[in-house]
Amino acid sequence: MSKENNYHHLAQKILELCGGKSNISSYTHCMTRLRITPYDESKADAQALRKLDGVLGVVEAETLQIILGTGVVNHVTAAFSKLVSAEEGADVKEAAAKKKADINRKNATPFKLFLRKIASIFIPLIPALVASGLITGITKAIIQAGWLSADSQIAIILTVIGSGLFTYLGILVGINASKEFGGTPALGALAGILIINPEIAKISLFGEELLPGRGGLIGVLFAAIFIAYTEQFIRRFIPQSLDIIVTPTVSLLITGIVTYVVFMPLGGFISDAIASGLLSILDIGGIAAGFILGATFLPLVVTGLHQGLTPMHMELINSIGNDPLLPILAMGGAGQVGAAFAVFVKTKKTTLRKAIAGGLPSGLLGIGEPLIFGVTLPLGRPVFNSMFRSWNRRRLSSLFSSSHHCDWCLRTAAIFSSPAFANHPVYRWALYFLRGRFFIDLCIRI
Repeated sequence: MSKENNYHHLAQKILELCGGKSNISSYTHCMTRLRITPYDESKADAQALRKLDGVLGVVEAETLQIILGTGVVNHVTAAFSKLVSAEEGADVKEAAAKKKADINRKNATPFKLFLRKIASIFIPLIPALVASGLITGITKAIIQAGWLSADSQIAIILTVIGSGLFTYLGILVGINASKEFGGTPALGALAGILIINPEIAKISLFGEELLPGRGGLIGVLFAAIFIAYTEQFIRRFIPQSLDIIVTPTVSLLITGIVTYVVFMPLGGFISDAIASGLLSILDIGGIAAGFILGATFLPLVVTGLHQGLTPMHMELINSIGNDPLLPILAMGGAGQVGAAFAVFVKTKKTTLRKAIAGGLPSGLLGIGEPLIFGVTLPLGRPVFNSMFRSWNRRRLSSLFSSSHHCDWCLRTAAIFSSPAFANHPVYRWALYFLRGRFFIDLCIRI
C-alpha cells in the first residue's frame, strides 16, 4: 500500500471512530495534531483512536486532538478533508449550532477560549517562522564561520529573504487576529500596518514623538481585536448599500486614533514589562528559576497550555532581539529525546521502536508531542525522568539566560530548533556540556 493510500486509510478510520462525517462540526491541524470538534462527543471513541496504527496519542480537551506527528498530519488532514467535504443538510447545520452552544457552556471556559484563539492566531505562522528562521540562522552561521562575507551580494540577498517575515510579522498577526475575532482579515492587516508604519515617526503626541513598532505584537493584537469588534458594531447600524464604504472607513479611522493614543503606549509598557520582568526573574532566581520553568514545561505541553507562551516568545524576540525563556524550556524536550532514545535501544517491541523512530527527528527539531504522547507518557517513568533528571541542563541554561548571555543561550538551545548559531566565548564548552549530559542521561536510563 502506497503512502497516500495509508494516509487515506488512516483518515477514513479516524472519521469512522469520530462518528462519521455527519458528526464532524469542524476540524483543523497544527504541527503535529489533527484537532476535531464533533457534534456529539459520545460518538467519538478515543480509546479506539489511540489503538490505530499511525496515531501517537489522543488528547481529550475542548477539541479532540489526535497526535499524528509532523508531516503525517498534513497528509492525513488533507485526506480527512476530502472525506468530510460533502455538503451538509440544513438539519445538520442546525444541530451544529446547538452542539456548539452546548460545548461552549460545558467545556469552554474563558481561559480555554482565550488560549484557543491565541493558538489559532500564531499556529498558522509556524511554517513561515521556521523557513525564515532557518534561512536567517544558516546565513549568520556561514558568515560567522568566515565562509561568506557579510558584505557580499549573496549574504545580503539571503539576509533580506530571511528577515522579511520578522519585519512585517505584525501584519500577519493582525490578519489572523482579526479573522479569529470575527473581523475582516484585510482590516486586521491595516491594524498591523498602523503599528509598523515608518511614517509614525512624524507624529508627536503629548510632547513625545511616536516610534514605529512601539507596542510590538502586543499592540498589534490590541489593534486587530479592536478593529474586528468595531467593524462588527458599526455594521449593525449601517445600511447594506453603504456597508462596503462606511464600515471599513469608520472602523479604520477609529482604530487608528485609539491605537496611537492608547494601544501603542499600553502595548509598549506591557512588552517592556514582559521582557524586563522575565530577565529579572532569571537574574535573581538563577538556578531555581531555571529548574521550575524547565520542570513545568512538559506538563504544559501535555495539556496544550504551552500555546499560551507563544506570544511571549515572539514578543521577546520582537522587543529585545532574543528569547531567554525558550532555551530553558527546550531542555525538557532534550530530556524527552534522551529518554526516548534510551527506550529505543532497550526495548524489543517493534511497534514501540517504530513510534520512537518516527518521533525522534521531530523531537530533535523541537517538536515533542509525538514522543510525549506516543512513547514517554504512556510508559510513565520516562516522562518524569525527563522532567527531573535533566535539571542540570536547565541549570546551565538559567545561568546563561541572564540579560548578559540570553542571546547566546537562545542560540545554543536553537542548535536543533532554529539554527541561529552564535559566536560566544563559552559557546563550545556549553555545547560539549549539553552533549555530555545527553549521553550521561542516556546511559543512566539504559
